[in-house]
Amino acid sequence: MTGLEGVDWPPDALATERLVLRGAEARDRAAFIELFASPEVGTYVGGARPREELERAVPEVPGRRPGVFVVELDGAMIGMITLERRAAERPGHIRPEGEEAELGYLLLPDAWGRGYAAEACAAVLDWFAGARPGEPVVLCTQIANERAMRLAAKLGFTEVKRFEDYGAEQWLGVRKSGSVSPR
Repeated sequence: MTGLEGVDWPPDALATERLVLRGAEARDRAAFIELFASPEVGTYVGGARPREELERAVPEVPGRRPGVFVVELDGAMIGMITLERRAAERPGHIRPEGEEAELGYLLLPDAWGRGYAAEACAAVLDWFAGARPGEPVVLCTQIANERAMRLAAKLGFTEVKRFEDYGAEQWLGVRKSGSVSPR
């Protein structure tokens, strides 16, 4: 993970009741393109990107960087979870210097509404709590994204502040290490 000293990457695959969270592989490329080209997925993250642009730009093994977990169900990628440092120049922080660990996630629309995001995020948060005991994690989402707001609460994030970014009101929450994860 970027700026996360003492954490080996990638970790061993994380298994939940229904999912496997692992590093990216070449077989995930089509699913990454589908994820970023999806108008539904892009609703609260700046919009979908043109498929032709993605076909040219996405590397053979997309998402192969510290902090990116592929969410796999029955051998196929259904989304991704990210745990990366929130850049200091971005608005919304819990400490003056920024660079907090920030949880993010995107799932393909066919995977929505089945609890996969909660299951995958909880597994990554539990892994991080073991790797970096005591370090808080932040999550930022648009207030208008009701699903993300419900998931943030379910995962134990509490509101720190609201601010304007990307032309919309944003919500920043924090989860203290050791908070109970839903299972």
